[in-house]
Amino acid sequence: MIPFQMAFAIDDKETARHFYGTIIGCDVGREAENWIDFDFFGHQISAHLNTDPKSTATSMVGTDRVPLHHFGAVLPWETWNALIARLRSSAWPFVMEPKLRFEGEPGEQGTFFLKDPAGNALEFKSFKNPEGLFNH
Repeated sequence: MIPFQMAFAIDDKETARHFYGTIIGCDVGREAENWIDFDFFGHQISAHLNTDPKSTATSMVGTDRVPLHHFGAVLPWETWNALIARLRSSAWPFVMEPKLRFEGEPGEQGTFFLKDPAGNALEFKSFKNPEGLFNH
């Protein structure tokens, strides 16, 4: 696996540190006054201070209306379920509750959406059959 890197906007660095570090369970990487990096399931995400408004655009995926602008991770089934338990124990709200989508189809997946404290939408997926990630 080749790690990816992405940057996104936050409005408070310490709140982001708590959410990504404590709630999601990411290790903290390098940081400066206006940004902080996290190890997001083996990938580098860089949270930069910026108070520009977040998009509220949505898109249909199957029968679900989901945030158009989002990022996330595809996790092993056990890790995905452990993250759900972790979020529930911290009483973190879901934008879309965990569910099975495309049941019985090649792309069958567990999925859920939530928003971080800065309003960034995140999706976490899991495939019982990892081959379904890119197969039609």
